[in-house]
Amino acid sequence: MSLVSQEALAQHANRESCWIVVHNHVYDMTDFLDGKFICRALFCPQPEVEHPGGSRIILRYAGKDATAAYEPIHPPDMISSNLPLEKHIGVVEASEASSVPQTEEQKQREVVLASRPPLDEILNLHDFEAVAKVVLPPKAWAYYSSASDDEIAIRENRAAYQRVCFLPRILRDVTSVDWSTTILGQKSSLPVYISATALGKLGHPDGELNLTRAAAKHGIIQMIPTLASCSFDEIVDAAQPGQPLFLQLYVNRDRSLTKKYVQHAERRGVKGLFITVDAPQLGRREKDMRMKFVDESGTAKVQEGQDGVKKNEGIARAISSFIDPSLSWKDIPWFKSITNMPIILKGVSTPSDAIKAYEAGVQGIVLSNHGGRQLDSSRSGLENLVDVVAALKTHMQWPNPNFSIFVDGGVRRASDVLKALALGASAVGVGRGFLYAFSAYGQEGVERAVEILRDEFEMNMRLLGAQTLSDIGPDMVDASGLRARAGIAPQDNLFSATCRFFYFLVVI
Repeated sequence: MSLVSQEALAQHANRESCWIVVHNHVYDMTDFLDGKFICRALFCPQPEVEHPGGSRIILRYAGKDATAAYEPIHPPDMISSNLPLEKHIGVVEASEASSVPQTEEQKQREVVLASRPPLDEILNLHDFEAVAKVVLPPKAWAYYSSASDDEIAIRENRAAYQRVCFLPRILRDVTSVDWSTTILGQKSSLPVYISATALGKLGHPDGELNLTRAAAKHGIIQMIPTLASCSFDEIVDAAQPGQPLFLQLYVNRDRSLTKKYVQHAERRGVKGLFITVDAPQLGRREKDMRMKFVDESGTAKVQEGQDGVKKNEGIARAISSFIDPSLSWKDIPWFKSITNMPIILKGVSTPSDAIKAYEAGVQGIVLSNHGGRQLDSSRSGLENLVDVVAALKTHMQWPNPNFSIFVDGGVRRASDVLKALALGASAVGVGRGFLYAFSAYGQEGVERAVEILRDEFEMNMRLLGAQTLSDIGPDMVDASGLRARAGIAPQDNLFSATCRFFYFLVVI
């Protein structure tokens, strides 16, 4: 492969001839500035799609290294695997590639990262969020933390757990307590799985691999997101032999691509397919959308539609145009025909849909409002759990070993998990908690988060009077206040105080 000098690269830094560098490889992007771009072979509704950032983002890096902007949003092999070979120009000379200067944002982040509190001062999952808010670039924080519209649902997800009270049992021998379990037949050291969150490299250079490695070390299960920054195979290759993995699926308009992806995942040993059913269109996540008003230099964008870019698009909508809004109950038999993996419907809210899922022959549901990122004012998974369990009890033998109920959204404590288990959940998904942990501290952050949860499980189970998770039942909680809310969900003062404390430590 030919070497490309910096001088040669500089001659192709315009609309007429646009070369960019990604991971030291030089690619000719000229033909894709005003037309089509090959993107995400497994997830695009057609072989060629418009680049979601338009031509402007490509031109910004004409004749330059675009790796820093490219990597968090795209799998590492997206260009190399899908761009025609004649557009692969060569490799930039090593001496030139290593001379890319740090941006001011990168310099500032290094300073902030060096000022983080040591990991042993992180006492709970709220602390990770507080540190992540300070150390993450503004675009990354906006994408990770944003929720839809007025963000009522995301606040309600957290507040719902605070309205359920424990009824502990006393004088039970809790010298030894065990919080291990099985999830869809797979062993887990916690009744928790790592729920899918997109674009991990926005928060850390290793992205989702932080989760994979930590999950292997601590015996928990990771759900691989469709929109991961790391490629699917990169994540699976990083797993240890026998390490269980689940897959979250956004369904593509092109069912042949979906089939190819699902069957590839099954061949690679994935143990469960979680089909997202609450996202026929992504919600308006306005913190994320506002980031499109400012470019990377901090200059406000004032021209709507320049270069075909909608200034209120945001990262979420830019990467999700392939999702099929026609997905319906009639597709469930087709999914059952293409895979033997357990099928879970992720994003169920109502008893009637829970019953339909059981009758359709899937193996479970996730009660979820998508972390508050879809339909605002939708009820929390925990609140829906009470009604769904009551409905299923009238429709089948319950508990049912062939049908699982999972819950996600708002979970920050082991006590939250235990409340959900007491009300009938099989296990609980944690997304942002682990996302913020690796954004703040990398793999070590995820490991610390698991250790914190483990310690909380031990303490809470002893205080509840439960030796094993099978001892956790509805008689140990009072959920009568779950619906006793007035107006919008209250501000979480504990988290706010923690946020201010860590902001002082890191910045001041």
